[in-house]
Amino acid sequence: MNLYEAAGEPEIAEFGPASALSVSGQGEPGGAAYSASVAALYAVMGALDAPMVPLEGRWWVEDERSPFDVPREEWRWHLFLRLTGDVAPGAVERAREQVRAGVPAAARVQRVSFTDGRCVQMLHSGPYSEEPASLTRMHALMEAEGLVPNGLHHEVYLTDPREEDPEKIRVILRQPVR
Repeated sequence: MNLYEAAGEPEIAEFGPASALSVSGQGEPGGAAYSASVAALYAVMGALDAPMVPLEGRWWVEDERSPFDVPREEWRWHLFLRLTGDVAPGAVERAREQVRAGVPAAARVQRVSFTDGRCVQMLHSGPYSEEPASLTRMHALMEAEGLVPNGLHHEVYLTDPREEDPEKIRVILRQPVR
């Protein structure tokens, strides 16, 4: 299955291991910490001279409430850019040091590996504020199939994270399940 495609209705998909550049943090999407982390990821990826890929994020809150009831500055995230080819040993460290003087947050960029495995996913089009309706549809499929969440909520941003027109936003919502 293509990593960067999803149907407009919830579907079950499977994704194997991934290697990526990643930065972890806390704060609202678009806030200062988030924006500095995104800039750091793109700077290090550029220094690697690797193909640019869509930004992705894995999100959670450390609270019993729904994430939508938790203040956005308390949201936690792993932001990442997938590495699509072979990366020589030490290349990430060299790229990070190359850009660190101009992009201090690059010091936090790490190479990580993870596997989503089996997921329920769908393409969400429109404002981020309308994501709860898409997530409700995804949870309905999970219930119908006897599935439960098994990992962090995952988003793949198909449009530039700085897009200002909410109607142009396209993001794949992905929930690992078992």
